[in-house]
Amino acid sequence: MISRPVGETQNYLDVCVVRQLLTVVKDGHGVKHYPVSTAKNGVGELRGSECTPSGWHKIRAKIGVGQPLNSVFVGRRATGEIYSVELGSQYPERDWILSRILWLGGLEPGKNRYGNVDTTWRYIYIHGCPEGLMSEGPGSHGCIRMSNVDMLDLFNQVEVGLKVYIHE
Repeated sequence: MISRPVGETQNYLDVCVVRQLLTVVKDGHGVKHYPVSTAKNGVGELRGSECTPSGWHKIRAKIGVGQPLNSVFVGRRATGEIYSVELGSQYPERDWILSRILWLGGLEPGKNRYGNVDTTWRYIYIHGCPEGLMSEGPGSHGCIRMSNVDMLDLFNQVEVGLKVYIHE
């Protein structure tokens, strides 16, 4: 059984920053686990902090349906590029968002919703990334990174509105 705050939903995604693990929770039980990479700067909600925000969120949008695996996204739009090691070497400064995007929205006013702590307007996603970034541990600018194959698998299991609980 996954621990969760009293009174919250039985079906959600649980993201444990300490364990670098995303768990799909159904009927209160963890049914599938995926390794993730959260923010290099740790947990925090403030805009500009490049931290992964904690607390309750929801999936506000699913982006990338029908795009090929390793599709490159900029500003939530597919660029038409397919990520490769060569492309990564050509543009080493890019923050690679690949394959699919689950755009998160905070549900806790003053903590991760509204003002300078709003997860949506910080553009915090669960998204695919180059495989090499997954082996480095926490390294994102606030988002939750996943391998592309895992991202596609998760994307196909979830719907807009599903809650996401992010914690240490």
